[in-house]
Amino acid sequence: MMRFGFSARCAMACATASVFGLSALMPTASAFAEQIVVSNYGTSPNGMPYAVALEKGYFKEFGVNVDGILSSDGGGSTIRNLLGGKLAYGEAAPSAVVSAVQGGADLRIISGNVHTVAEFVWVAMPNSPVNSMKDLKGRRLGFTNPGSTSEALDYLLLEAAGIPAAEVKLSRTGGFGAGLTVLELGGMDVVPITEPMWSSNPGKYKIVASAPEVLPALSNVVGVTTADAARTRGDFIRGVLKARRKAVEYMVANPKDASLIIAKAYNLDPAVTERVVRGLLESEKKGGVPYWGAGDLRIDTMNNMIRAQKLVGAIKVDVDWSKLVDESFLPDDLKSKKAK
Repeated sequence: MMRFGFSARCAMACATASVFGLSALMPTASAFAEQIVVSNYGTSPNGMPYAVALEKGYFKEFGVNVDGILSSDGGGSTIRNLLGGKLAYGEAAPSAVVSAVQGGADLRIISGNVHTVAEFVWVAMPNSPVNSMKDLKGRRLGFTNPGSTSEALDYLLLEAAGIPAAEVKLSRTGGFGAGLTVLELGGMDVVPITEPMWSSNPGKYKIVASAPEVLPALSNVVGVTTADAARTRGDFIRGVLKARRKAVEYMVANPKDASLIIAKAYNLDPAVTERVVRGLLESEKKGGVPYWGAGDLRIDTMNNMIRAQKLVGAIKVDVDWSKLVDESFLPDDLKSKKAK
């Protein structure tokens, strides 16, 4: 039988101690900080709950180490960042997810995050003869870019007013800020803008229509993950969804304090931020559907948005949600009855 001398036994013991020592010092995978990607974070209200979740420590409370929010300028960019960065969680427009899946991406919709487009208003100059939707006939109505949500909502607005699109001159402005410039120069009669742009310019324009008063609830953004992350990062995904839900609950219960947090993250005036937050929370009273959802998926609002996108050719085929939606990461009280 082979016998180890003192030096051999010592070497083995030291090696073993070194291995276990290093294992104790090395962080587990869940301890590594990572980012999530959120469409228009820092500029659009949809991402505001994440600012609250970061500041209040909710991500850590639910066992996930999120050290920052990666922003993008739209749903398509969000999906590219999600896939290219091998991230486990993103927030994007349902139409962007659908388009990516139809293009071959293997994605899952895991939560319903913003259920309406209550941040949209249509404005005219104060001295304009256009005072309501009924005055749009024969007028010039702007939208940001072809195939955009703003163009789709223009068509829904005209539907609600009972005005055929052919009786209005619909024109591209290139962006919300650019649209206001064209409006001020007299090149448009009415343009859409969103919060916080509206609340940042009190008295400068007049509202012709606001989304909560004239449009149905349309799914704004959803939580999305990759099929690979769905298989391997379940705890992380559940933690993010729980943190976001708690942040929404905090915003409902403490709109003033939440607004201070958001104002810092979004580089906004606190008073403007509070007007935005309170206005979007109160929009539920007009349409019966909350702006910021707890995470529950509402297929009816998603169908409404897909229909709107079909009107402008952004989506061309029907959507089978059963192949896209995965409610397994939601707590039981947020799952649909079918999922339970």
